[in-house]
Amino acid sequence: MDNHPISSNSLEKFYRINGSYFGKQYKEHLSDYNDWEQKEHAPQWLLFADNLGPQLSLDETSLTNGELYTILTNKEGKGRKGTIVAMIEGTSSDKIIEVLRRIPEEKRDKVKEITIDMANSMHRVAKNCFTKASRVIDRFHVQKLAYDALQEMRIKHRWDAINEATNDIENAKLDKQKYTPKFLSNGDTKKQLLARSRYLLFKSSEKWTEKQKTRAALLFEMYPNIKKGYSLTHSLRMIFSKNDDKVVARTKLAKWFNDITESGFKSFNTISATVYSHYPEILNYFDNRSTNASAESFNAKLKAFRATIRGVNDTSFSCIE
Repeated sequence: MDNHPISSNSLEKFYRINGSYFGKQYKEHLSDYNDWEQKEHAPQWLLFADNLGPQLSLDETSLTNGELYTILTNKEGKGRKGTIVAMIEGTSSDKIIEVLRRIPEEKRDKVKEITIDMANSMHRVAKNCFTKASRVIDRFHVQKLAYDALQEMRIKHRWDAINEATNDIENAKLDKQKYTPKFLSNGDTKKQLLARSRYLLFKSSEKWTEKQKTRAALLFEMYPNIKKGYSLTHSLRMIFSKNDDKVVARTKLAKWFNDITESGFKSFNTISATVYSHYPEILNYFDNRSTNASAESFNAKLKAFRATIRGVNDTSFSCIE
């Protein structure tokens, strides 16, 4: 028999595996997918009652095509096997309650604490399904509201600065003169100052770089209301960071509400009303300093999973995997 050399292209074709064909064979024959007890309803909901623990987190995440899923996780699982208690399509409280009530009541009554955000649907689910558990509003959701109010103030001033610059350009054209922007002492224009100050407003002043300190000094001098708003967000952060006593925290939060009222800032008054309506659940944070950090970490793993497989098309099969 003639000994013909085999080209590298021929070898590549010989050993190449058809990914779609292999995936289909694995799903239909090699895996336990077809015998999976939750296969029928997997795209709508999954329930793993044995993963229930004394401390839970209830959150929502986007799994596929931007569609939201509600996920109940066990904090003790730490994102590993045994973490997911339930995954339910959508955020409808009625649907979530219906699924979670499939877990026997005596098991649900053993849950001592559940962390949630300020969504009314999450509050209703926790109240109806885990009647013996303490409900804790995640502190980072509360702080985010304050940050959003502060950024709203900054953005409003930025649009004013953009409009001012646009008018100056138009006036220069009418006068047949070359437009020259006005630079501040650090080299920023007014609109650049406001745009570049976004991230420093999220940080404590002791973590600012030298350039950020210079920029913040200019920002606060030109816009005293932003300085006051930053002080309000910082004081809220300190209440959560520096207090372990629930009674002391209650007093300091009450003072914070007074400061909000005295400031007269509309955006902060709105979040103040929201926080006040969830006052007891927010204060429950100071019992064990529990947050939804474990749920956020688990969501990050889901995002990494989606990125690895370039999106989730077969939702039910992805769930069993």
